[in-house]
Formats: sequence, structure tokens, C-alpha cells
Amino acid sequence: MNSHSIMAVPSVFAAFDKDGDGKVSTSELRRCMEATLGEYVSEEEAVAALAVVDTDGDGLLNQEEFSRLAAGAHEEDDADVKRRCLREAFGIYASSSVEDTATTTMITPASLRRTLSRLGSHELGVEECRAMICRFDLDGDGKLSFDEFQVMMMA
Repeated sequence: MNSHSIMAVPSVFAAFDKDGDGKVSTSELRRCMEATLGEYVSEEEAVAALAVVDTDGDGLLNQEEFSRLAAGAHEEDDADVKRRCLREAFGIYASSSVEDTATTTMITPASLRRTLSRLGSHELGVEECRAMICRFDLDGDGKLSFDEFQVMMMA
């Protein structure tokens, strides 16, 4: 990125940050990318683009992260990017529970059913979701941990 481009980043960031909160959300990113590129940008594409540079993991871009996205400077290697994207996807399906004062996040049959329903998938019963989870439930607890989810996604 040349010095002229670097100086333009704050004004471009401000244009993307429609609500002025100092962060660019996936919806703000999508709207501006669509206006700039002139074509539809899916939620998944926006989430993936954001995840590559979202170093603090808050699902939003601050100005520094936005600058890296604009510069195309992806300092992470592919394995880190894949892991972060998998973590984001896992979070969409997972539910949290408190067990022995520690919070654990797992994909349960109920959380899988709820998420698939929200995503517009045909209605699945809890038993069907349980069967889906069973295929990759390596420890047999009836839930998917992040590690089990990662195995499933890499299969």
C-alpha cells in the first residue's frame, strides 16, 4: 500500500463505519463492499473476510484491522485463518453451559436444531440432530467439542 493509500484509510474506514461506533460490523462491511464492488456479498463471505484480520476476535473491525484488510496484509498463516474461521462457525452452532464453575461451549442436539432452523434449513427433530452429532462425537458424551467439530469439518 503506498503512502497516499495509507492516508486514505481513515476516511474509507469512516465511510464503512456507518453507525460511527469505531468498529465495522459484517453488515456494514457487506453494504459497503456491495456498493463498491457492485455485486452481492454474502454474510459468509463478509464473515470470512473479517475473520482473517480480526485479531481481537470480537467479530468487528477496528481501524487497525480494517487497514490490514484494505492492504491485503494477511500476516497469519493458512492454519491460523482456518482455525479462526472454524472457531467462528463453531460459535454459531454451540451453546454454553456452566459446569463446575467453568463455562464449556459445545454443540448439543438442541443447539444444532435451533441454529439450523434459524438458518432456514428444513425442520429437523432433536433425534435427527443427535444422529448427526453421533457420527463425530469421539468421546461419546452426546455433544461436539470444538476439537470434534474441527475433525468433522476437515472430514
